[in-house]
Amino acid sequence: MIPKSLFKYLERVNLIYSILFLLSTLYCGGNQTITTIAFGSCLKETRPQPIWKSVINLKPDIFVLLGDNIYGDTHDMTKLREKWNKFNSVEGFQKLRSDCRLLAVWDDHDYGENDAGLEYVPKAESQQIFLDFLNEPKDSIRRNTPGIYDSIILGSDGKRVQFILLDTRYFRTSLMRAMERKSGNGPYRPDDSEKAELLGTEQWNWLEKSLKAPADLRIIASSIQVLSSNHGWETWGNFPKDRTRLLSLLENTKGEIIVISGDRHSAEISQLHLTNGFPLLDVTSSAMNQRQRPNSEKNKYRIGEKYFKENFGLIEIDWSQKKPSVEVSIRDLDGESRIKHRLDYNRK
Repeated sequence: MIPKSLFKYLERVNLIYSILFLLSTLYCGGNQTITTIAFGSCLKETRPQPIWKSVINLKPDIFVLLGDNIYGDTHDMTKLREKWNKFNSVEGFQKLRSDCRLLAVWDDHDYGENDAGLEYVPKAESQQIFLDFLNEPKDSIRRNTPGIYDSIILGSDGKRVQFILLDTRYFRTSLMRAMERKSGNGPYRPDDSEKAELLGTEQWNWLEKSLKAPADLRIIASSIQVLSSNHGWETWGNFPKDRTRLLSLLENTKGEIIVISGDRHSAEISQLHLTNGFPLLDVTSSAMNQRQRPNSEKNKYRIGEKYFKENFGLIEIDWSQKKPSVEVSIRDLDGESRIKHRLDYNRK
């Protein structure tokens, strides 16, 4: 439990950085040309976070938190709020918030319980605490509808970037356990039943409408991987009906699309050529202040190798031609590129 004196100090610090965040939001503006987007996931709030220095040095216009932004893992909302406040008081993160616009989704641990979905009891309370952390206005739609999904479009005509922020927790049905766990794999298997769902009816309706909005590049933030689907941990592949529906929806969406994801405590870039020939990337960045022991997990969509040390992701956009060209990369603790891939959408 944080002492009351320290708790009051953190609240004052958070107020200061809330004001700085609002000023930076005004500075970003809806017409700012977005050229650099950084992102990452999985931050133990009790461990040092030196990686923020490297993120800040690259001067991103946007940073997207992809979930497990803290390890809350509690039904006690006072404790959950304390952990968000502790994260928000990290010096490097405060500097980032004052320098660029912050967007975020949650995953299981900051939602409140490991691998939890709709069955997590205090999810409505957790939602409000998450939105408090983001300084979401009290009268916003995101405050008054179930779930934390959201969409925002930044940039002028011809250079519009749409951020689709998905909620893979609030509406998700329970995971199905594997009858026999394969060596090196996680404990789950695909659920083919009609009742199995990841996003829920309301979020699907919202997503279909949101993807009709004019945009030149769309960034879809999913806390869990969309493409890699056979590792037995959390993935869209555990909900094959919803995964097929998502890929079909993206095939029929105008504008270039990149998925960014987290959760895995390792980083990789995956690519799938949709049936319309368009390449779909899923760039997974995890974890920002934790390491995983190297493994040989299979992923038929992977481009290059996996990276197992501290990392964050970066998308760099070149708007000099009719369509954007992008370079996506996984950056290490020092900001050096470890995995990268370039897509020029003018050459599809």
